Amino acid sequence: MRVLLLTRYGRLGASSRLRAYQYLPYLQSHGFYVTQAPLLGDYYQEDLNTGHPRRWGRITAAYILRLSWLARSLAFDLVWIEYELFPWFPAFAEQLLASARIPFLVDYDDAVYHRYDLHSNALVRALLGKKIDVVMRRARTVTVGNEYLAERARAVGARCVEYLPTVVDLDRYPPPPRRHGSSVFTVGWIGSPSTVKYLSLIAPALASFCRDCNARLVVVGARDASLEGVPMEFRPWSEATEVRDILDFDVGIMPLPDDPWERGKSGYKLIQYMACSRPVIASPVGVNRQIVDDGLNGFVATTLEDWRSALDTLRRAPELGTQLGIAGRQKVETMYNTRVIAPRLASILERAANHGVAL
Repeated sequence: MRVLLLTRYGRLGASSRLRAYQYLPYLQSHGFYVTQAPLLGDYYQEDLNTGHPRRWGRITAAYILRLSWLARSLAFDLVWIEYELFPWFPAFAEQLLASARIPFLVDYDDAVYHRYDLHSNALVRALLGKKIDVVMRRARTVTVGNEYLAERARAVGARCVEYLPTVVDLDRYPPPPRRHGSSVFTVGWIGSPSTVKYLSLIAPALASFCRDCNARLVVVGARDASLEGVPMEFRPWSEATEVRDILDFDVGIMPLPDDPWERGKSGYKLIQYMACSRPVIASPVGVNRQIVDDGLNGFVATTLEDWRSALDTLRRAPELGTQLGIAGRQKVETMYNTRVIAPRLASILERAANHGVAL
């Protein structure tokens, strides 16, 4: 089966790596011939991470190259698209694929439609507010990372909606050795420069906890964050070191506001923490409610008092943190790993290429 994979990013882009690239070895070993054609190469993520200005010449060339790939799409059994074909342009290309009866599947792990329908510019809302709805409706299949995205797809008339959580490759997350207690309690967060802002939501709780309990915050994947009174260590993200960094955490956190964009997030960092047998604390927003079983593999926290209480509990009772971490790891082994999801993805791709009929 010949598949044209049109991702948004190269392998450095988390969404592209986790929603597509990490499955390619499995797919290729099961009869899929996948041609990869990312829109934006790794240079784009490197520029974002370092604060380098965007290279508009390279981005323009990338759009032209994508046009050439579309011209070749008839040679494939299925076109597999991440989000959309041309960001910030109407859905003409997707409509052309549908009119030409070229089957395509489109994947979402973020509520990218809110970039358009909630944009501050009225012209963007008018021209592009319904764009992703059109893409979802014209696709043979829509795969989504959570129920919030699935609800949107179904509401706009998508013909087939499939839930695929964003998961880890357990080959990269072997069962960790038991963590020995340290005099300094480490609260950990992993993410990107664009999401580190969420830590400010709980800054007062973190500051008081670190002051009173000899604790620190380790931030992986961002260069700075303004959190007064919080002792912090910043570490660059790399695929080679992310697991080792998480193993330094005593607890992994994921604060979020309960806003439309955040309700569409995939909760991947929680799954990473749990794969490393670390207890988690998370805001009960979107898919986080589904991932975190409060009191079983971690805690949900809404108020600053909730956050401080959860941190205090884990600091006072390290054996409880161990138990929660073990339960989290078991949930990942059962539900949130590529060994479980890869066969489902392969089946979904086959059905999408075969007119959506059951095989």
